[in-house]
Amino acid sequence: MELKVGGRALATTDQGFLVNASDWNEAIAEKLAEAERIELSPAHWEIIRFIRNYYFEFKHLPNARVFAKAVAKALGEDKGNSRYLHRLFPEGPLKYACKLAGLPKPPTCM
Repeated sequence: MELKVGGRALATTDQGFLVNASDWNEAIAEKLAEAERIELSPAHWEIIRFIRNYYFEFKHLPNARVFAKAVAKALGEDKGNSRYLHRLFPEGPLKYACKLAGLPKPPTCM
């Protein structure tokens, strides 16, 4: 499959995740969010940027529990809890944060 953004055709998986994380930019995140019916707020961007930084620093994706703990450590307890993260990404915080950040689908997500 592919995603068309700004005249570029980007390869995606059958679930809409970018094949190459290096293809990502904010316009692509907006397009992916639009497809998921998510209106990106500054709070969303904070989590999207956080998970991209995490992935490129540690070279892997965390499971949901480690994700919430890492967010809490970096951004504060008020943001590093499942209630806050589910308000932003109701269908699955880790999965959709990764998707909108142009990262692979986390291995722990169905």
